Amino acid sequence: MSIYVLRGRYSADALKGMVASPEDREAAIAKVVEKAGGKLLSYYLTFGEDDWLVIMDCPSNEAAATIAIVGAAGGSNTDTKTTVAMTAKEAMAAFKAAGELAKSFKSAGR
Repeated sequence: MSIYVLRGRYSADALKGMVASPEDREAAIAKVVEKAGGKLLSYYLTFGEDDWLVIMDCPSNEAAATIAIVGAAGGSNTDTKTTVAMTAKEAMAAFKAAGELAKSFKSAGR
């Protein structure tokens, strides 16, 4: 399983609805993530460019994309972005592999 970070904004209509009738979205989000085979790790409301941030553990890119699509298709989310997150151990393995691969690669114009 891999960690994915989803972030985005609520539509104006979604915000109006939540002001009129406040609701905690964490349980609904967790249910969708679990049905796609993943696990919700965290859900936050955020300040700045994005209104919300979801951190989840998913079995595949397809599962993460499915969750993002379901959220966007409902019409309440806009500007959704999905990022794959790597642990430090995974990043170190990638740097080590890149070091080996770089020995046989010639950069453009060099």
